[in-house]
Amino acid sequence: MKASIGDRLIVEGTYNHEPRRIGVITELRHDDGSPPYVVHWMDSERETLVFPGPDAHVVSKRERESSLPPL
Repeated sequence: MKASIGDRLIVEGTYNHEPRRIGVITELRHDDGSPPYVVHWMDSERETLVFPGPDAHVVSKRERESSLPPL
């Protein structure tokens, strides 16, 4: 998994009623974009250091922008 600042980290709920968590990567600890990441969580407005597991994936800023409809 590789990421850049501004990418989103999506963590799928691993249990039946656990919601998906979405956060924005605000800091990288490695120059190559590998984990861990400092993530600002959108649901709680908190920042945490995250070592993503197999239930997580990164959506790049470019991917998000390319999926938006044209203005």
